Amino acid sequence: MNWKTFVRENGLHLSWVVALTATLGSLYFSEIMHYTPCKLCWYQRILMYPLVIILGIAAVRKERHMYLYILPMTVWGAGISLYHYLMQKTDWFKSGAAACGPVPCDVDFINWFGFVTIPFLALTAFVIITVLQILTWVANRK
Repeated sequence: MNWKTFVRENGLHLSWVVALTATLGSLYFSEIMHYTPCKLCWYQRILMYPLVIILGIAAVRKERHMYLYILPMTVWGAGISLYHYLMQKTDWFKSGAAACGPVPCDVDFINWFGFVTIPFLALTAFVIITVLQILTWVANRK
């Protein structure tokens, strides 16, 4: 089995698993750990949560062209996550952190290994889904 066949058959399922994991992780942090999400966290959730439903339905129905709908959401989500991560880890965007609302956007609820934060986890999920969908797009081209 070559990579195109593997991606064609499993790309939507793998993307769904990543989106589901990211969604369950964000719900764990807010509902179980009681971390209040900031405004940028909500924007990332708004773009991630529907992907679970869209990718789940697409995987079951074997819809080959869902990347047309998924890629805009994941690229926007990755951009927001990157901005949020840079706001937390650099001084470049610190001035915008206080404008996020009751919870400042530069708060590190978690900081694993000195660089893994919640926006980093979201960025990773968005990038993985984006790469899988681009590979699916390439694999489905004739």
